[in-house]
Amino acid sequence: MPVLSRGADFIFGQSTREIVAFLGLQEKSGPELPPAELYARLDKFMSAAIGLLPLMPYEKLHVHVPGRPRSYRALAFHLFRVVTAFLDAEQGTPLVQAAFREEPAADADTASVAAYGAAVQERFRNWWAHGDTGAARMLSTYYGAQSLHELLERTTWHSGQHVRQWMMLLEREGVSHDRPLREADFERLPMPRNVWDG
Repeated sequence: MPVLSRGADFIFGQSTREIVAFLGLQEKSGPELPPAELYARLDKFMSAAIGLLPLMPYEKLHVHVPGRPRSYRALAFHLFRVVTAFLDAEQGTPLVQAAFREEPAADADTASVAAYGAAVQERFRNWWAHGDTGAARMLSTYYGAQSLHELLERTTWHSGQHVRQWMMLLEREGVSHDRPLREADFERLPMPRNVWDG
């Protein structure tokens, strides 16, 4: 977990707003996109993933992604699991790091993971249509209380980054696809510059 420290003071390096305040920078921080746009982007990311996951051959699902002990199978599950964790936090379950370490069944195929993703997407859409979407509402996370707006932004780019990675993995394995996401889909999100760490 990234941590910033200065003397005896420290913060978790998870919130741009908190990093800017800790460093005393005179810069604007916080989400650039309104909640409605974040909702639309994340919904698009999930739709893209549901369409892309089944393209990966089953025999490749045990392969690890570049530079990390995470299988293709685990990555596919994780990109929806981060949305589930957001929805659970929105319902009052504190967001803990362990939520991101959950894994699919060892023999899960892409069809079952895509079906899980479709169920997560339906829950996400129901929340947006009928739930409490108040942007300023504070949610409990392992790095402190965060507004719903901030956690929605983090969830959006986090899931989106993993869909970017999945597209690259398909290409790495010689699987062609229609690239349903373009650079414009990630604009104004605090995305990592690189598709992979390092």
